[in-house]
Amino acid sequence: MASPTSEQPDQTELPFVRLFTDGACSGNPGPGGWAYILKHPQSGKVTEASGGQPETTNNQMELMAAICGLEALKRPCKVELVSDSKYVGQGIEQWMPNWKKNNWRRRKGKSWTSVKNEELWRRLDAALVPHQVNIVWVAGHQGHEENERCDELAVAAYQQYL
Repeated sequence: MASPTSEQPDQTELPFVRLFTDGACSGNPGPGGWAYILKHPQSGKVTEASGGQPETTNNQMELMAAICGLEALKRPCKVELVSDSKYVGQGIEQWMPNWKKNNWRRRKGKSWTSVKNEELWRRLDAALVPHQVNIVWVAGHQGHEENERCDELAVAAYQQYL
């Protein structure tokens, strides 16, 4: 095992955070919002943030929630990313490695096509780099406290565009 360098911190010493995310849209496409909650269990610190766009899709808002949450971290962390979006979870764990190998393209029949939301996937890919991320999927609108709060924040963020 190689010793850690200044670019590669010792993964066992990384602080642990939970990142809860959600996106919402009124129509798809339509006005949309994203939100995240960051919890640092050791200190008890909780941070909430949200934002919106006048014309977007639900998938784009789900991606923005994860991107903005990860970008808010000031140093490398062990991150438990909790989301109700299978799109985000499967994208990170299953699809993105192949997209990257194939120059951000995917198979469509016998030919290649660009990845939808490529600019957001690339931004998410960059935001993941410094962290050790574990994806946890939760069912949306099933009473999960932080998921429900993220949904409230995301809906409130797009209300201004209605």
